[in-house]
Amino acid sequence: MRDIAGSWLSGPTSSHDGEEQKFKGEKLGLPEYGEGSLAPLGVRVGALVVDWILAYAVIGVIAMVAGPGFLGGDPFSSIAAWAVPLCWGAMGVVCVSLFAQTPGQAVFGTGTARLDAPERVGVLRSLVRVLFIFFLLPPLIQDEDGRGMHDRATGTALIRTR
Repeated sequence: MRDIAGSWLSGPTSSHDGEEQKFKGEKLGLPEYGEGSLAPLGVRVGALVVDWILAYAVIGVIAMVAGPGFLGGDPFSSIAAWAVPLCWGAMGVVCVSLFAQTPGQAVFGTGTARLDAPERVGVLRSLVRVLFIFFLLPPLIQDEDGRGMHDRATGTALIRTR
């Protein structure tokens, strides 16, 4: 069990052969630049911000259409407090599992890809990624490739699509 957990918990010194790689993603078989290379942290944060803004906009439109009492009336009610994060999470799971990218990732020219197979990420991996990202700490703990714990746990990477 330790070997399995170590594959995504072992942290920045996760390379097993002791050799340093020339660029992030080299040991994953990804190119250094261009399409298919790992997306840098700034691009990933930008995509996340766009997705959060979109979630706020969706909930704002729903609240305007449904009326003032739809989210409990009080902006600090439990329904209102969870509306945006739930919308963001649902959008992330649906979009990544169907299109391999969220709207924010599409804006920044990135997408989520599996590293172990040329298949789509799928609903379960998308859900695990969203849950990890929601708690913010796992994406901030990165390995030598710049991938967060959420990507290591699901065998995915955020790569450039253009």
